Amino acid sequence: MSAAPQAIAATRALEAVMRQDRGRLISALISRLRDFQLAEEVLQEASISALTHWGRSGLPASPQGWLLKVALRKAIDRLRGHSRDSRRAAEMAVLATDEADEMDPEMIPDDRLRLIFTCCHPALEPKSRVALTLRTVSGLTTPEIAAAFLDAEPTMGQRLSRAKAKIAAAGIPFVVPAPEDWDDRLHSVLTVIYLIFNAGYSQAQTEARNLSAEAVFLVRLLNQLRPQDPEIEGALALMLFADARRAARVDAKGATLPPQEQNRALWDHAQLAEADTVLRRALGRGQPGPHQIRAAISACHILPDTPDWPQILALYDTLLRYEPTPVVQLNRAVALAEAGQTHAALAQLETLRDELAEYQPFHAALADLHARTGNHPAARAAYDQAIARAPHSADAAFLILRREKLP
Repeated sequence: MSAAPQAIAATRALEAVMRQDRGRLISALISRLRDFQLAEEVLQEASISALTHWGRSGLPASPQGWLLKVALRKAIDRLRGHSRDSRRAAEMAVLATDEADEMDPEMIPDDRLRLIFTCCHPALEPKSRVALTLRTVSGLTTPEIAAAFLDAEPTMGQRLSRAKAKIAAAGIPFVVPAPEDWDDRLHSVLTVIYLIFNAGYSQAQTEARNLSAEAVFLVRLLNQLRPQDPEIEGALALMLFADARRAARVDAKGATLPPQEQNRALWDHAQLAEADTVLRRALGRGQPGPHQIRAAISACHILPDTPDWPQILALYDTLLRYEPTPVVQLNRAVALAEAGQTHAALAQLETLRDELAEYQPFHAALADLHARTGNHPAARAAYDQAIARAPHSADAAFLILRREKLP
């Protein structure tokens, strides 16, 4: 193969490896180095070296093993340059032993489960957990993460740097939680992944790194690394139910559509079938949890004829036992109204006004209930509040259409 095609082949191979295995490689490095920043830097240096060596000599038998060995060698050089005590010397000895091993993809330990729990540690603020998970596990670049959250690139870079520094300074362990801490920590991880999913739900499907797809990848990875956990299965089902309907969520005019108004022919029915199978498997384990309940609510929304509102209301009552939050109470009020108790639902919403004054869905729900009871001035005012707080143009367009239908 001539130089130019070989260089192109090397570039494509490196891109494929980093897309598929970056999380596994970075977690293997962090487990040895105990340093997020150093692991990222030496893997980046190894990637640059790969372009030169693979372009000149061809692909190695194990590109993943080659990258890991070269990255470890570069880490050893750095540690040797800063070695001041016996601990550093011992670290170098361990790394030198690892580096000498013949590493193929099967020999690289899969420490991604530990990496996910470290990135989602409660000591980090929620937005930093999301950003660090996307950076280290999914391999998104800092500019991609910044764009997804409408942040300036330097701001997001500083956030990531602070998160890595806090992990080091606080001594956050690179471990899977102990059994007694599993449920609480898993809930934190699944919440982070669901935040990622929601952030990407309204992105165009043509975008190369859609965040919803990254979230589904992450929860599938969790399900693979920790099989038979009903809450992981529930979170996977919940995201599949929603993602299967993404192509139909916006009409031709760019307005958001609720499930009952969507064109079902545009739904991914194979994905819906998978979601149903996964949810039934989770519920069959007899260990209910909030993510399973949300998935069951989502399933009730897409029944063939009409949503099963009495069942949805009952599920929200159950969810409140796990999460007695104002947002869950708001969703329960909406289900109560759909079940035929509009005035009771409106009274419940009024009790949430102070806590949800800046929460856009509260004003949208309030506008709808005022419209149902004939209080059109109050409905119009609430629609104005909801439109002003709409996070996306599609949501705003939906609300504008509803407001225009008022007498």
